[in-house]
Amino acid sequence: MTTRNYNQNCPIARGLDVLGERWTLLILRELVGGARRYGDLRAALPGIATNLLAERLNELQDAGVVDRTDLPAPIGRTVYTLSDVGWQRVLPILQSIAWFGLDRLDPIDEAAVVTPLNGFLAGILLGCDPVSAAGVDATCRVDIDGRRFEFAVNYGRLAAAKGEPAVTITARAADLVTARLGASEAKRKAALRRISFAGDPQAIDQVRSVFSLSPG
Repeated sequence: MTTRNYNQNCPIARGLDVLGERWTLLILRELVGGARRYGDLRAALPGIATNLLAERLNELQDAGVVDRTDLPAPIGRTVYTLSDVGWQRVLPILQSIAWFGLDRLDPIDEAAVVTPLNGFLAGILLGCDPVSAAGVDATCRVDIDGRRFEFAVNYGRLAAAKGEPAVTITARAADLVTARLGASEAKRKAALRRISFAGDPQAIDQVRSVFSLSPG
């Protein structure tokens, strides 16, 4: 399979040489939530051929935006993560695309099936305020409908998780999406009140502020 190359000395073309292939941005989307095994990625991307996933991961490693780590025994498994370059340069691209697509989602209502990933993207990732995060250094864990996402707030930006979480957020995906997209202020506030926090009280207050998760 041939990787597309635009052969143009243009920053947009050079960026698309790395990120413009089919499935690439969705693979990176999955890695925003923390370390993932190959099988996790296959399960989250059911339409991708296994050889294509392997090829894309190799390309992203070569580009320096994904790291592969072979964990020692007794775990003995391979996991993929965003590299520090990936967090710094790719995450803003994913956030911009998510903002662009947010109002193109199917209508959200009480009966709608909302995935944990959409809950994380809409409720957490897109709520990040870099100004509020400027003085915050905390690792967060978010448990959404049985799926776990981990990351850190690192002095104004999001980064890879470091050690045990200072804050754990537990929520339904539907509540996280409703907190952002609810049809009324009353619905948004009710959804926010159903989101639970555990951990260091100061860190909880900071994280609530960074992601606009205080019911007011």
